[in-house]
Amino acid sequence: MDKNPEQILDTELIYVRNEFSNKNPNIILCSEPFLKAEFLNELIESNKYPIIFLDFDLLYSGYIVSEMIKKNDRIEIYRPSKIDWKKIISEIAKRISNEKFLVVIDSFNGFYNIFDEKESGRFINASLMLLSSIGRECGSSVIITAMVRKNDNGEWILSPGGRHIIDSKKSGIYHLKRIGNNLMLSSLNQMGTTEKIFKIDHSNF
Repeated sequence: MDKNPEQILDTELIYVRNEFSNKNPNIILCSEPFLKAEFLNELIESNKYPIIFLDFDLLYSGYIVSEMIKKNDRIEIYRPSKIDWKKIISEIAKRISNEKFLVVIDSFNGFYNIFDEKESGRFINASLMLLSSIGRECGSSVIITAMVRKNDNGEWILSPGGRHIIDSKKSGIYHLKRIGNNLMLSSLNQMGTTEKIFKIDHSNF
């Protein structure tokens, strides 16, 4: 059990954005689809840079079409497929090397679903590391979501599918959950232990 991790009240996501600026990529683990979309929308609304949103799940854009989420004027949504992914990643790599962006990749699960080759994992990781590397050099933040569950060993794995989450010393790993009116974003170290918790109070929303 974690020993009293630091808890930070962060309704405006000021501390969260600062945290994300120190790591690339930042991986958001979550078990509830709408909660994931809700957090991404809060992050997008609080962000001052233009946003590139890679919607592999088609969930976020679905919420926008149904007007459950209001579209932000600064967001540009891509719906990549296996056919056009190389073209899209090349275009995005050029853009984020010239201008600061928030890049959202939603999600690992959907990303893996469009590839079925044995080398898909290596190709996907290489694509993500390319964007993250350019982001570190040029000041863009890369956010990746993942729908997850814990396996019998207490490790976070993709759900469904069972793949392990990529991890490196340059990645930030966070777990998102809801407690009452609050979104709770826990920063995890490489041992999976909670180091600090960002509390996003929604009681006034």
